[in-house]
Amino acid sequence: MGRLQGKRTIITGAGSGIGRATSKAFAREGASILCVDKTDAVHETVEAILAAGGHAIGMTADVGVEAEVIAYVDRAIAEFGGLDIIYANAGISGGMVPFFDQTVDYWNEILRVNLIGPFLAIKHVAPHLIKQGKGSIICTASVAGIRANAGGSPYSASKAGVISLVQTSSNAFYGTGVRVNAVCPGLIETGMTKPIFDNARARGNEDKIGQLNPMGRYGEPEEIANMVLFLASDEASYVNGQAFPVDGGLTSTLPFVKPRTS
Repeated sequence: MGRLQGKRTIITGAGSGIGRATSKAFAREGASILCVDKTDAVHETVEAILAAGGHAIGMTADVGVEAEVIAYVDRAIAEFGGLDIIYANAGISGGMVPFFDQTVDYWNEILRVNLIGPFLAIKHVAPHLIKQGKGSIICTASVAGIRANAGGSPYSASKAGVISLVQTSSNAFYGTGVRVNAVCPGLIETGMTKPIFDNARARGNEDKIGQLNPMGRYGEPEEIANMVLFLASDEASYVNGQAFPVDGGLTSTLPFVKPRTS
């Protein structure tokens, strides 16, 4: 029996990176998954899961539009007969626009996807979980929501908001059996971080990517998926209202000079 055997799930941002890795991990552990993404790449994720013998369906949606969130929740319930887990993972970085060049529209779009998106997911999934007396909601925050210099101002603010949303919503669901947690990735190689990796490799500095954490390296999407899998599973039955950094130890440190090894 898999750790998520029989669990009915939704994963947003499933078309690539962390969302795709988590979708595959959930499928291997026996979950049925509605994979949601804004791009058609979500169907490639579904095809990979089906080829491996898993159970998944795909759907395109904009997670920051309430009508489309309602549609993906309704689709999952119609297909699976109910819901047990949602991983609200979809997000955008917005790039590194200098502070005084940032506009209200720029902020609005990042907040719409990164913070309003998880809020809408929680709003429309939680009533179904509350009705059955249990369920797990996981959101993707970021180390950028914990400390400065891991992302641009609006991105960091949006992820700090996700951490607060997880704390406040878990308390709003007091006594219902519904758990809400977040994972805070460090530097992970995904489509979102591709420019960072491409620039470092072009300069010949690939070996320095991730050097500021005690592990001395960057992370892989599967390493985030492993934490999400735990939070989704019954193994985390007493874990609630928390935001977990998965960052090689980055947020455990103050700025430092890398020690010499010789």
